[in-house]
Amino acid sequence: MKRPVTLFTGQWADLSLAELAPLAAKMGYDGLELACWGDHFDVDEALGNDKYCEERWQLLGEHGLTCYSISNHLVGQAVCDNIDGRHEAILPTSVWGDGDPEGVRARAAETMIATGKACRKFFDAKPGRKGKDDFPAVVNGFTGSSIWHALYAFPPTSQDYLEEGFKDFARRWTPILNAFDKVNVNFALEAHPTEIAFDIASAHRAVEAVKGHKRFGFNYDPSHLGYQGVDYVRFIREFAGRIYHVHMKDAWWGHGDGDVGVFGGHTDFGDPRRYWDFRSVGRGDINFEEIIVALNDIGYSGPLSVEWEDIRMDRVHGATEAADHVRGIDFPRSDIAFDAAFDKDSQ
Repeated sequence: MKRPVTLFTGQWADLSLAELAPLAAKMGYDGLELACWGDHFDVDEALGNDKYCEERWQLLGEHGLTCYSISNHLVGQAVCDNIDGRHEAILPTSVWGDGDPEGVRARAAETMIATGKACRKFFDAKPGRKGKDDFPAVVNGFTGSSIWHALYAFPPTSQDYLEEGFKDFARRWTPILNAFDKVNVNFALEAHPTEIAFDIASAHRAVEAVKGHKRFGFNYDPSHLGYQGVDYVRFIREFAGRIYHVHMKDAWWGHGDGDVGVFGGHTDFGDPRRYWDFRSVGRGDINFEEIIVALNDIGYSGPLSVEWEDIRMDRVHGATEAADHVRGIDFPRSDIAFDAAFDKDSQ
């Protein structure tokens, strides 16, 4: 069977889930990847209200939708970041508190542990589950990074300095990963600029930092890799056993006027001077055909989740088009070798 096509709800948080679910069904989606902001998935309600998870499933089911993952990028970002005023705008007040940086990081870590528990409770309540997940339970998100500001090595940045950043990541995230392990949930980092892992080299280093923890993997998203010059198909093969979820998101690069480079020039998305921008799936430079082949090669059978971002396009038009495009390029892997029929013993 082809993989289910889902929609990440993070960019639709201005709509309630009751509004978004019928719209997503109309746009052609099989399910939703629920963001832990807006009213789409409330971690505290899931843990504190015995009926909440069942009610979420009922709402999805009324529109023929399902779910395979939840996502808590915003809180995860604060676990390792150097906290500043920007974080207050994206964090729940319960995490921001008085804004003291170390307190914010500690509360963010506690909330991520709670997110893992809420994820488990939510998927345990999935209708028809019969005691077994139809796809491993996963929380997608960010980790933040204490060393992202040192991306460019001036003042001169030693490897010892960078190693302290990876140690900080391991110290803060290993307890979270251990808590996820206790409830049989995977954490999938969306490798992304500003995270501890943003390309193949840093992703390997992050895995090593947490000693290959089995609960640490990736929410694969090629849009964050391609414009950097990273081989986004190779990423799939390098981390074949750690691709826990997949985002289908496009980007283009090399389309600016030469004023702005890869670092963005402190411009906004959609500025025609930009070297790169996110595009609706199929409208950019990502080769999704090669991605599907690689996902088939590693045996990934989970959802293809559209994270729709294109500042130049109406989102309903774009998300509808994207669902159709993803469904059209996906295909199941073969269980037989086509040339086996040439052997007379197989005829």
